[in-house]
Amino acid sequence: MKNTITLLSFILFINFISAQNLDSSLPIDTSIKKGVLPNGLTYYLHSTDVTKNVASYYIIQNVGSILENENQQGLAHFLEHMAFNGTKHFPGKGILETLQKEGIVFGKDINAYTSFDETVYNINNVPTTPKLIETGLQILHDWSNYLLLTEEEIDAERGVIKEEWRTRQNGRMRIFQQSVATTYGNSKYAERLPIGKMDIVENFDYKALRDFYHDWYRTDLQAIAIVGDFNVDEMEAKIIEKFASIPAVKDGPERYIVKIKDNESLAYTIAMDSEVSTAGIQFSIRHDKPLVKNTVNYLMESLLNNTITNILAERFNEISQQPDAPFIGAYITYRGLSRAHNTFSVGIMPKEGRQQEAFKHTMSEINRAVKFGFTKAEINRAIIQSKNYYENQIARLDDRKHGEIISSMQVNYLDNNHLTDLPKEYELAKDIFNQIDQKGLLKQIQKLYKKNNRSIVVTGVEGKNNLTESQAIQILNEVENDATLKPYQEEDETKSLISGINITPGKITKTEKNEELGFTTYTLSNGIKIHYQFVDKNKNSVVLGGHSDGGLSLVNIKDLPSANSMSQVVGQSGLHEFSSIELSKVLTGKTASLNFSLGSLSESISGRSNTKDVETMLQILHLRFTKPRFDETAYNVYLQNVENNLIRKSSDLRSKMSDSLTVTLYGKNNPKRRLFNKQYVADISFKKIEDIYKSRFANAADFQYFIVGDVQEDNLKPLLERYVASIPTNNKKEEWKDNSVEWLNNDVDKDIYLPMEDAKTSVKIGIKNDMPYTIKNSLLMRALGNILQLRYTESLREQEGGTYGASSYGMLYKKPTPEAYLSISFDCNPDLAEKLIDIVYKEIETIKKGNVQQKDLDKVLTNFLKEKEESKSSNNYEISALRTWIIDGYNENAPENFENIIQNITIQDIQDITIKLLENHKSFEVIFKPEKNTKL
Repeated sequence: MKNTITLLSFILFINFISAQNLDSSLPIDTSIKKGVLPNGLTYYLHSTDVTKNVASYYIIQNVGSILENENQQGLAHFLEHMAFNGTKHFPGKGILETLQKEGIVFGKDINAYTSFDETVYNINNVPTTPKLIETGLQILHDWSNYLLLTEEEIDAERGVIKEEWRTRQNGRMRIFQQSVATTYGNSKYAERLPIGKMDIVENFDYKALRDFYHDWYRTDLQAIAIVGDFNVDEMEAKIIEKFASIPAVKDGPERYIVKIKDNESLAYTIAMDSEVSTAGIQFSIRHDKPLVKNTVNYLMESLLNNTITNILAERFNEISQQPDAPFIGAYITYRGLSRAHNTFSVGIMPKEGRQQEAFKHTMSEINRAVKFGFTKAEINRAIIQSKNYYENQIARLDDRKHGEIISSMQVNYLDNNHLTDLPKEYELAKDIFNQIDQKGLLKQIQKLYKKNNRSIVVTGVEGKNNLTESQAIQILNEVENDATLKPYQEEDETKSLISGINITPGKITKTEKNEELGFTTYTLSNGIKIHYQFVDKNKNSVVLGGHSDGGLSLVNIKDLPSANSMSQVVGQSGLHEFSSIELSKVLTGKTASLNFSLGSLSESISGRSNTKDVETMLQILHLRFTKPRFDETAYNVYLQNVENNLIRKSSDLRSKMSDSLTVTLYGKNNPKRRLFNKQYVADISFKKIEDIYKSRFANAADFQYFIVGDVQEDNLKPLLERYVASIPTNNKKEEWKDNSVEWLNNDVDKDIYLPMEDAKTSVKIGIKNDMPYTIKNSLLMRALGNILQLRYTESLREQEGGTYGASSYGMLYKKPTPEAYLSISFDCNPDLAEKLIDIVYKEIETIKKGNVQQKDLDKVLTNFLKEKEESKSSNNYEISALRTWIIDGYNENAPENFENIIQNITIQDIQDITIKLLENHKSFEVIFKPEKNTKL
């Protein structure tokens, strides 16, 4: 009888929605212009000045590794690389050379990726001058049909891709490679990882790559998407003129979609790796994607599924915050798996030795929902969260980043997702929300939790009690037939954030206007100073910051483990009378957060809210000072998570490298540079965390506060008087102390051998020297690092093919002592390591001698100016300028503090800063090498 009632309720729900016509189309986003040329090429255009005077250009290829033949494995990805190695109008490295001289940076603004089902290229933030609009379109035009694919460039790129494989090859990747067949139902996906097979990459015939290119890179499988500050009609005319003449490929192979075969029995696999020492479990149920995604029915299904996963996520989070929980965490998703399939999945991070218990507990909670559904309070919170999400997204429609807009175009083209008018969709969604009830959601989760197309992937640990296939099947049978399961229970009552608190408001006693930057400083009756500026470049966004000198430099050295744990423990403890779980419920539907943290030389406050929830953010600020919560239960959960992290890093190669580097530079037992190990954890004290918090945040008036964003002064001032001026303060002021620690030696040169599953050499080089802090010196150090980045990309990657990429950055520290620092790091083929390291130093020595290529300097300086100009389109620009004025004492907007310096930097300046850096410098060269028995 119960099932009949449930079905009847769901039918009534569907009948209501049918009144709106389930098959009705969703409203279309008319701000995006979509068209198809006669040759089959699709284009998308959207005009936005979220970043002024620039545009981003994408080409979306409906082509990925799934289309490769046996002898082409890895060539879809290889072809992606070749698009930057010679086209009809940009031979050789012409694309990069052309764009980089305009300040457009490879790896950041210029990039691409290849996956199973698509390949996407992008050029972001190109200035919208007539010349560069033409350049952007010409590059897309060439990427569409005019790659040169010369034998010389193909051969040069083989080594680069082998090094990309080497860089990405780690324990987690090998786990994925072992389990991909189960995840993708033993379909072709399991045999077509985008990186491919290295024996094919290193040895394929040129014809194999060209065949793949000519078969699949064609206009009926391509879309171009352009978003930015331009006239849509004018851009459309240019597209038609330039792209319509590209010939359509006749009788090309069918662009097929791989459908994974159904499986009635549970698919199971266990994967292990010597570099992975913590377990994981993923349980998944595969579903076919709906073919039609532009109807009210699709929206309804999506909202129901989101509501279910949000509620289950809340339940798992609540469980994980109990000390006796068998897992560190669990996540629940309903998302795309492949072009034809979605997956309903739960991922579990068990505590050590508790895999079976963690799996059973998680699946019991899911089955509790399958049998009994959800409480009214849970549903109400989930709906409030969804409505808040809609409202925030609508408020910032005109502030969306280029990539976010293009992402919607991409899923429309590749996956037939609808380009929806969000405000109109929300009106439909509100009607659906009004009708969502317990019985309707129960029916939906029963639909998601079906009995076929199930899989379990276990990340096991050698020698541990791993979850076996028979145990997993037995546990599923037990929980699905558990007559003792009871409905989820919770109290419906929710208090307000400041319930039971008597607040005596203060006053704004002084108001000062800064005409140069346009901000206002309020002095409150308790001595607190707040610097405020209204900025609505990013709508519906408000940021609160706080800065006070002191930080870890004023903490007793022996208490540093506790101090470094403070922010997380306090964050997990909740606030006032509310535990962390209770606090999240109190804040349902609010977009407001605020955290206190310790840096090496300062205490920091960072908060963010939307416009309507500024009051909530300031309430949290008040409570962080007056009613902080220190929850020992939360602390014990934190320690369990820390223990799990210790286990994880015990086998993790990157963690071993990081620890080895710390010991090499600072010694094994340096009290200021301690390793994160068992003794470190043992020295964390709950009482010390509380004492440190109360000491470091004892005086709210010792902070400089910044509030910048979309909140009007008349609305803000009474909130400041009520929630900030009411905070008790004192007159104590603090200064930071020099807590720096020197390297053990001025010249460190060490090789460290580590066991590795796949051989790689990792090179870490650092050079430092005392240097007076000036704005110009700071910019010169940045420029030096960027110039070297260009040089290493050309020499180490392109010429030698010895690394996927080297990272180089230079900076000038102001505190605690002015010091210049240059860092260089890369992974590489062990056989080429010494040769590449020699090249690293030769490039630095070349600059020291004054042999700087003017084109490299021009690229870097043009990028500095370009990025500065682009940054002016966001609220963050004003926040940065305000903080710099108050904390560092100068106007970063003034030309003499940036533009004038950049425009006058010369090769001689770069040579001089390099000479200063290298004169009697301190340095380290630490090379991590595979042990002798590691396979190459």
